Parts: sequence; C-alpha cells; structure tokens
Amino acid sequence: MQIWVDADACPVVIKEMLFRAAERTQTHVTLVANHNLTIPPSKFIHFSQVNKGFDVADNVIVERIQSGDLLISNDIPLAADAVEKGAIVLGTRGEVYTANNIKARLDMRDFMETLRATGVDTGGPSAISQADRQTFANQLDRWLTHKK
Repeated sequence: MQIWVDADACPVVIKEMLFRAAERTQTHVTLVANHNLTIPPSKFIHFSQVNKGFDVADNVIVERIQSGDLLISNDIPLAADAVEKGAIVLGTRGEVYTANNIKARLDMRDFMETLRATGVDTGGPSAISQADRQTFANQLDRWLTHKK
C-alpha cells in the first residue's frame, strides 16, 4: 500500500507532513503534478510529472491507484473514482472520503458549481488552520497504523 498525492493543489504544509511520514514509516509516497516539484531525496518519495491538460494528473492517479492505497486530494470527482477502486481518500483538512459519504460530497460539489455558474459568489476555502493540520495528521496516522 502506498500514498498518492494530487500534488498540483496540495498545500506545502501537507506535503511536508507526508515527507516526514514517508521516512518515519518507510511508506512510498508518489506526488503527481503537471508542473515541476522539488522533493527531498528519499527512496520512499517519488514524483511523477505529467503533461499539462484537464484532468491529466487525475487520470494518471486513477490508472495507478490500487485498493487499500491512500490518496491525498480535495478533488471530489477524483476522490469518487479512487473510492470506486477501493482506495481511501483523505482531504487536506483531514476529511476522509469513503463509499458511505462520497455521493453526498459529489452532490454538494455539483450544487455549488451550479450556484457559481449562475453568478453567486460562494467564496473560496479558508486557509488551512492549525486544527485542520492536526485533523489531517491524526487521520494520516490512523491509516499508517492500519496499513501495518
């Protein structure tokens, strides 16, 4: 089992947590992005740069992810595809997406997209708080403990 990261929009603080966890637990972490990223030298941390284009990184992740793997992403359609393949998905604020809740998250995403398309200002996400970081770290530790 390994960790996949939708790295194009993953906050630096989350990447840094993942880098430390990879070394500490000897878990392979693969970051996928369409732009160049700097990663620390490690036999456990990998980077896959993909071509620019709509959902190219997402498609690579869905193609490679396996049941039991962990995906780090806030992309709800990508999360739904990964859950369908048996992966666990963890948002950068610590929310776990599963077969039990992904449909509701997709419905909410579609509703908000419809609002934005009609001109309603729905605002953007707030900055990641210390509580969000702690929730993410706790959920990551749960997965890492469970994978052993």
